[in-house]
Amino acid sequence: MLAEQLQDVEARIQAACARAGRRREEVTLIAVSKTKPKEMIEEAYGLGIRTFGENKVQELTEKQEALPKDIHWHMIGHLQTNKVKYILDKTELIHSVDSIKLAETIEKEAAKRNLISKILIEVNVAEEESKFGIKMEEVLPFIKKISIFPHIRICGLMTIAPFVENPEENRVIFANLHKLSVDITQKNIDNVKVNILSMGMTNDYEVAIEEGATMIRVGTGIFGKRDYKI
Repeated sequence: MLAEQLQDVEARIQAACARAGRRREEVTLIAVSKTKPKEMIEEAYGLGIRTFGENKVQELTEKQEALPKDIHWHMIGHLQTNKVKYILDKTELIHSVDSIKLAETIEKEAAKRNLISKILIEVNVAEEESKFGIKMEEVLPFIKKISIFPHIRICGLMTIAPFVENPEENRVIFANLHKLSVDITQKNIDNVKVNILSMGMTNDYEVAIEEGATMIRVGTGIFGKRDYKI
């Protein structure tokens, strides 16, 4: 089943890239493995997937310890400051930086380990009260404040669009984030490169690709529905 679902996702990614006149290699598929057992991740690994996303620090660290070392782990969930120290040397990219306090903690912990932490700024484009992330108009001042941190590398932006029945409704969300990334690039801020746009999930990743996503986060589409009782 997993092989078939992955094949279907891959075909849809390729079709969306073709519609947008983009190359397939411009889009990284992050297999969101939260709540999924190690065996299922190993199956996806056997099918060629090397990039996985987790929402919880404990789950990420446990899986990182137990699974092949050439896996690229992404922290895509909300990150509490007191958990930063556990994942800095285990994640390739933190997608969810949304406060000065969190950025300061990442800087402090990265300095201790003498490493550069790659991050994305989480933007609440739709301004949903239930979602984390900063408002569109706050992004540029926020980036200017944290771009001076020597152990942080700002690599782009991330958003979680509203869950909608019709993915077309999220097109404007993705288009707005893409426009914001272009605006930031034009400012030429030192230590800032917004090359990554992490946007689009199982129900809307095709529209996100058409609007410029460079990373899509697909869980249910690959692994099937989650059991949150685990």
